[in-house]
Amino acid sequence: MTLRPFHLAFPVHDLEAARAFWGGVIGCPEGRSSNEWIDFDFYGHQIVAHLSGVTGDAASNPVDGHDVPVPHFGIVLTLDDWQALADRLTAAGTEFVIAPHIRFKGQPGEQATMFFRDPSGNAIEMKAFADLGQLFAKD
Repeated sequence: MTLRPFHLAFPVHDLEAARAFWGGVIGCPEGRSSNEWIDFDFYGHQIVAHLSGVTGDAASNPVDGHDVPVPHFGIVLTLDDWQALADRLTAAGTEFVIAPHIRFKGQPGEQATMFFRDPSGNAIEMKAFADLGQLFAKD
């Protein structure tokens, strides 16, 4: 099966802040846009920042000793790309909800992960696996 790009629309309170963060800090090329929304190429997937008065969420769920924000979205990167992004986010002064670290160390599903919020409070998780075969590992 060929993996098809996903599409995700999410709310933002400021399109210019979204453009600076998603385009500048994360490095997503910009696609089409209007005064109400911006398309971004999120590692080959289409995400769309929509101007809205309602943003962010405060729910969380405990995972491996951390309170993981829910809802959240992200992408599975290579370890090199994940580290490069972690370095860019750190250099940009991004406040991490959960700092870059290895989750489930020595267990099935071991992964590098980090959580942060965009300027509108949307929770983002970026992760990577040394062995991509562990993505859906149970044991």
